[in-house]
Amino acid sequence: MQPEDMEVPIINNLNDNGDRARPKGKDVFKDQQKESESSMESPNLEFEYGDSDTLSAELSELYSYTEEPEFALNRDNFEEDFRSHAKGRRWTELPMDEQKVYVMSLLDALEVTDRDKRLKVARAILYLAQGVFDECDTEVDVLHWSRHNIFLLYDMGLFTALLELLSMEIDNSQACSSAVRKPAISLADSTELRVLLSIMYLIVEMIRVQTEDDRPEWREAREAFKNELGSPLYNGEPFALLLFSMVTKFCSMNAPHFPMKKVLLLLWKTILFTLGGFEELQEMKVRGRERLHLSPLPEDSIKVVRAMRAASPPASAMELIEQQQQQKRGRRSRRPLVKQDSLDTYNERDPFKNDDARDEEEDPEDTDSGIEGEVDPLDRDVIIQPPPPPPPLRPPTERVNFPKGLPWAPKVRLIAEKCLTL
Repeated sequence: MQPEDMEVPIINNLNDNGDRARPKGKDVFKDQQKESESSMESPNLEFEYGDSDTLSAELSELYSYTEEPEFALNRDNFEEDFRSHAKGRRWTELPMDEQKVYVMSLLDALEVTDRDKRLKVARAILYLAQGVFDECDTEVDVLHWSRHNIFLLYDMGLFTALLELLSMEIDNSQACSSAVRKPAISLADSTELRVLLSIMYLIVEMIRVQTEDDRPEWREAREAFKNELGSPLYNGEPFALLLFSMVTKFCSMNAPHFPMKKVLLLLWKTILFTLGGFEELQEMKVRGRERLHLSPLPEDSIKVVRAMRAASPPASAMELIEQQQQQKRGRRSRRPLVKQDSLDTYNERDPFKNDDARDEEEDPEDTDSGIEGEVDPLDRDVIIQPPPPPPPLRPPTERVNFPKGLPWAPKVRLIAEKCLTL
């Protein structure tokens, strides 16, 4: 739309002898604000409010798209080492005794001093924890063999060996100093940590989730593993504290190569497994009230929250502070979006502005919805003289009300304006 086309309605209004009311800038902006608020309405989000998602979703959340080529690398490392033990057979065809013998050989290989050999063995173990997907036809088979292999690996004492390797990688000062000096961190800087954390995450998540077809020995292993994670495993501290120390080193920029996504996911699953989730919290509330002879809870807060409609998260502290500063500065913070310095200066010096200001005082809630704002003293110094007034379209005896705001609706919505001011 050309500026000439947009000026036509204003000229027509001025030539109608006052029969039609002049549109005010605040009314135009108010309609624009309502339109922007209505556009923000969206349908309810489809998600389940709970501690975790389905098992497949939780396992897939561990990996990123850049790690996709490593799945084939894990398989190749496993097949290269397994070929000398299996003699042409597949892992799914081996009996339990032979599987234990092979896992024991992998544990022995983890203690070698060669870093590259340890990494290949760790990738072979990760392939087992991932469910030997190359030998399965469906996703159900992959989850079945992943569960079977993980309980087997835990029974053979793999988690303790992984914990020692993880602590050794955390204390590797050479890798930390090298990562600090690098201008950019790549996946190669955290290869060993990512492989170890992935194996430990799969172990914690698979053992944590209960299924109907769990064997009795698996239930016993779950309780033993839960107690083990809550007990001091490394330097007299629980496993969760070791992960918290990794977060601290990463935030202090002493170890920028730490894969924080995997660390935080493993930390969350460890806390959820050892301390419990929403259901355990509700049971503790009920038992506590019964012990203190209090009346039972009128409702389950978790069930109430699950039935509520999804809403946006509350504003952060920085957003609240910014809003307060904008209120103190008035509408000055929105001036960069309205490039009409000359028009604003002219409106400030308009002798007929008092009549329009009286209309604004009748509606105080619209004070923050205007387009123009008070001109800063610096702006007044820059523009020494106001622009010449437009030629009168009516006889000089009649009062001419010049428009306060823009003669067209602003294209910038209120929500975009707030985002730009932040």
